[in-house]
Amino acid sequence: MKQSLQLRLGQHLTMTPQLQQAIRLLQLSTVELQTEIQEALESNPMLEETAEDHKSPDENRQEAAQAERNSEQPASEFEVADSSTEMQSDDLPADLPVDSSWEDTYDYSASTAGTNYTSSEDGLRDYESKNTSEDTLSDHLTWQMELTPFSDIDRIIASSIIDSIGDDGYLACSTEDIWNLLKEPLEIELDEVEAVLHRIQNFDPPGIGARNLQESLVLQLKQIDNSVPWHNEAMLLLKEYFNLLANRDFNMLMRRMKLTEDKLRDVVQLIHSLNPRPGNLIASGSPEYIIPDVYVRKDKNRWTVSLNPDTTPKLNINSVYAGLIQRADKSPDNTYMQGQLQEARWLIKSLHSRNETLMKVSTCIVERQKGFLEHGEEAMKALVLHDVAEEVGMHESTISRITNKKYMHTPRGIFELKYFFSSHVSTASGGECSSTAIRALIKKLIAAEEAKKPLSDSKIAKILSDQGINVARRTVAKYRDAMTIPPSNERKRLA
Repeated sequence: MKQSLQLRLGQHLTMTPQLQQAIRLLQLSTVELQTEIQEALESNPMLEETAEDHKSPDENRQEAAQAERNSEQPASEFEVADSSTEMQSDDLPADLPVDSSWEDTYDYSASTAGTNYTSSEDGLRDYESKNTSEDTLSDHLTWQMELTPFSDIDRIIASSIIDSIGDDGYLACSTEDIWNLLKEPLEIELDEVEAVLHRIQNFDPPGIGARNLQESLVLQLKQIDNSVPWHNEAMLLLKEYFNLLANRDFNMLMRRMKLTEDKLRDVVQLIHSLNPRPGNLIASGSPEYIIPDVYVRKDKNRWTVSLNPDTTPKLNINSVYAGLIQRADKSPDNTYMQGQLQEARWLIKSLHSRNETLMKVSTCIVERQKGFLEHGEEAMKALVLHDVAEEVGMHESTISRITNKKYMHTPRGIFELKYFFSSHVSTASGGECSSTAIRALIKKLIAAEEAKKPLSDSKIAKILSDQGINVARRTVAKYRDAMTIPPSNERKRLA
């Protein structure tokens, strides 16, 4: 085999560390970005967090030089203040009398009055993080079980039943399954499991531990005073005619219960006041707060876009440490500091690029969706990632990353940036109508329908077709299911 040398020209994509970092920062949410920046500040001495008023490098160098001159002075006003505090602490006795309070010896009001709290929101956030406890449904039921006089065996049965109750408040397995699990070690009968379950069903919240919806509603109604109007009729309906109520057969209900339409409406209204998912009354987790990344406001008949200043990172190069680097020095310490300086510059550049991209994409979305901001969901235009990518001159993958877990604050509420993207449906005039606008129209038609004769999916499709929107019946059904709206036979109700 003969060896030879060949010269070829080609192109290939190289993912540099700087590019990888910029791409990763694009898809981070606000909370994740703040965590990333905090880790960088703790690990990189070249980075420092600056105030909101950005200063020039010359001003930063002057402040650093002034700080060095102040550090050479033998004493400062801060040291005097610290020494006075130490004197006050020395005057305190080692042990306080038993019948005295802290305020009798230490002037708490005077010390706290001089404290400067920078932000009331920070104090409130700190209070919430320290004093908020997550009370799950299982903990709530276990606490009530501990207060109930159970025998040792019944307490074991009650613990097994509580473990089998789901987050919605219903018993996830049958009593036979619990009995089969406990009958051999405890030597119990099925009736004992049923008896313990009935005691747990009297716990808070009402309707807990039920095996189905009918039993849950009956349990809740039992805990309501009998003097409530239509209580007995509602109990009879739930026990004897629940299937007719589930099928919305109101005519048969009026004949079976011998009630007029007005009276039956009052009975059904009482049943509707009950909670079909009693377990949801107990908080199962801490609340999740959404921090908008972009603000949209209307100023002088013009929509303006601005980044949230509270979430926009404010980083700068530490001029003091940067000035210690010697270019000609090849020592390990100097090399390390040069590497940290380069990483800090990459991070600041990536953050700046992220903010610019977010601003461009948000501005483009606002320009395209002015109708939504002015008139609501029905005026939402069809928009895809390709449209925004062409306008801002970026790749679709970049648009997808920058709109991931980013939120926009508008006069109509806070929305994720991906909310403004939707597919389109052709109209009779040759135009396009976004799927979001179609959902809004379907929701509006269902809200205005007759109570006794709700609109079917075919009827809704025909109404939309008359308005020039070509949409099939199965498409209407898909959009309706996405909005968790039941079909027409389940929406039938008394007028």
